[in-house]
Amino acid sequence: MSKKPNIRINKVYTRTGDSGNTRLVDQTSVLKSDIRVECYGEIDELNSSIGICLSLINSHSKEKKSTLIDFLKKIQNDLFNLGTVLATSDEKLLEKFPKIEHEDIIHLEKKIDFYNKDLPELQSFILPSGNIVASHLHLARTICRRAERKCVILFNQVSLDQNVLKYLNRLSDLFFVLSRWINSQNEETEDLWTP
Repeated sequence: MSKKPNIRINKVYTRTGDSGNTRLVDQTSVLKSDIRVECYGEIDELNSSIGICLSLINSHSKEKKSTLIDFLKKIQNDLFNLGTVLATSDEKLLEKFPKIEHEDIIHLEKKIDFYNKDLPELQSFILPSGNIVASHLHLARTICRRAERKCVILFNQVSLDQNVLKYLNRLSDLFFVLSRWINSQNEETEDLWTP
């Protein structure tokens, strides 16, 4: 069982990164352009985009907010766990931190099925648009795909937990379905690709 990390942040700036280096969780010094840093940076951006979605849901949506908000906050926590895996090069140290489990991926799949079950079958690709929340969920989807692509590069260089890639793959699918569901709940017409 993963232990809860003991995190203390007393000072926001340390000046240790002024030269373009940073430290991973295991204190390994790397350039800020290192692929690991790129990967967990993408996860951080994704997490921030979910924060925007949460703010917008609170102010712009009609659907049942509390369940969706709780679910998105769980995803944000999962992404912190995922980012920790990416930011740790010492595999032995990973045992001390929470990580993405197979159950987290199954949970995403169940939520995809739940939100997708009453949506109309697609006859074409969807243009990202509609309700402001749905549009931002589409943006989160594309950020998630970019994070996944970066992680694939890292996975080709080092051995990492395959649950990271599986989770990101499912998560982008979830954002697609959620964007459609939000538009449906708000009676927004989907813009379809017309080649």
